[in-house]
Amino acid sequence: MNSGSVPLNRVHLTGDELRHIGEAIASGALSGPGAQSAYCEAVIRRAVGAPWAAIVPSCTAALEMSAVLLDLAPGDEVVMPSFTFVSTAAAVVLRGAVPIFVDVDPVTLNICPEAAAAAVTARTRAIFAVHYAGVVADMDALARLARARGLALVEDAAQAYGSTRGGRPAGSFGTTACFSFHGTKNVTSGEGGALVVNDPALVERAGILRDRGTDRERFLRGQVNAYSWQDLGSSQIVSEITAAFLRAQLDHADAIRADRLSIWQGYAAALTEPARQGHFRIPAPPPETEHNGHIFFLMLPDARSRLSLGEHLARRGIVAAPQYVPLHSSPAGRRFGRPSGPMTVTDHAADCLLRLPLWVGLGGDQNRVIDGVLDWCAGRREAA
Repeated sequence: MNSGSVPLNRVHLTGDELRHIGEAIASGALSGPGAQSAYCEAVIRRAVGAPWAAIVPSCTAALEMSAVLLDLAPGDEVVMPSFTFVSTAAAVVLRGAVPIFVDVDPVTLNICPEAAAAAVTARTRAIFAVHYAGVVADMDALARLARARGLALVEDAAQAYGSTRGGRPAGSFGTTACFSFHGTKNVTSGEGGALVVNDPALVERAGILRDRGTDRERFLRGQVNAYSWQDLGSSQIVSEITAAFLRAQLDHADAIRADRLSIWQGYAAALTEPARQGHFRIPAPPPETEHNGHIFFLMLPDARSRLSLGEHLARRGIVAAPQYVPLHSSPAGRRFGRPSGPMTVTDHAADCLLRLPLWVGLGGDQNRVIDGVLDWCAGRREAA
């Protein structure tokens, strides 16, 4: 990538990261959970309104912990969108359960409640809902379905920290919720995530699963004289240095969201007219949602058009990228799961979606991206 290129993502530094990392080092206690971890977890609990939250090594880890908390077992089925990252399904497969892939809504690209309802069988134990591009899925409809069929509801909110639907924050709807703080996310610790538990009955066990299957949390609270092995579990704790970096990011989460939304809205304003002319479709989040500006995408008419625009932008030093290979058509997806119903929207998005650069500090480079897109549209008009 040359110095004049515009990357798809770039990590934003708030300026407080080194100070908090220095505090962690000065404390002499680098293994977690410690003061930095506790600070982050309190911020996340307040933001979501949850009884329990823990920062963990990744959103993948949070999803895997959710699968254990739900006691998923061989033969169980979990309904989820095919248009998602592999971790959503892999967490289920590790428990021997079967991911059942369904199509997504054509507007939001989130799991379609009607498709989810049609996929439920006597073996279904849970629904995993993904908040694509930071737009919260139709959790009211999914919650009604889950209640009616006695199912757990898990939020894969990897992209949605700071987003809301109907005034409720992402992460507050599900039995559990899983956030990502990967380097590509709005708020980051490089690698990292969080597990939120909204069901009080699962809180104590969640702490045990996180800490290698032991009741060390109870020991640290003075509730037992020694801690011992109690249950399944793994080491899902992050170092205090990682937590210190995340602390700086969480403290500035509102400002980061505002900056990203400004860039997102700049794309929407500049590209509404060519979208009206039929060159592509731009996102149209439902009015009841307030997203976090995580992704701005163009939905091209066909795969050839996406390839053409992507190559056009690449010649200008601009990185634009597709999203997922649908899980139902991936090698492991075909081996471990199965689709339910047509995948029309999912397949179209896989072939035609193109993400544009979006990161805090994009500045004047956004004009380069917009000009590149508009120039491509003008070329299409001339060729027609």
